[in-house]
Amino acid sequence: MVLRGAIAPPFAFDAARSLRSTASTTNGGATAPGTLGLVIGIDVLEVARLEEAIARRPNLLSRLFTDAERAYADQHARPAMHLAARFCAKEAVAKALALEAWAFQDVEVVATETAPEVRLSGAAAARAAELGLKPRISLTHTRETAAAVAILA
Repeated sequence: MVLRGAIAPPFAFDAARSLRSTASTTNGGATAPGTLGLVIGIDVLEVARLEEAIARRPNLLSRLFTDAERAYADQHARPAMHLAARFCAKEAVAKALALEAWAFQDVEVVATETAPEVRLSGAAAARAAELGLKPRISLTHTRETAAAVAILA
């Protein structure tokens, strides 16, 4: 389908070709089936839903988040916003890695001086090692919504 007035930049197709060839040469050919070699996971969550779930089941916090993740969130005025973003990151990483069985604590979001990073253990670490890839994440949140994107590189 061609859209009138829409002009695809000439670099768009070259970028896709470049990603495909880069992925196949930089990660030993490990790409997800049916992709161009770039694997992305994304998740979005309403912060209030997490707050309500935690209010109903306080032990949920220790099941979903590491001590360090909870300590980081507790430093902020509304911890649930930061925990929701971390929850989304865990889900996004699991989707990107195509994990079938995993524990939320297998994916830990680590605060750094710059951008957050991911520390993997258990099934998540095994899958990343199998693929020869490392997840990179980006988090965002508003008062109402949290989201994260994970890219395997």
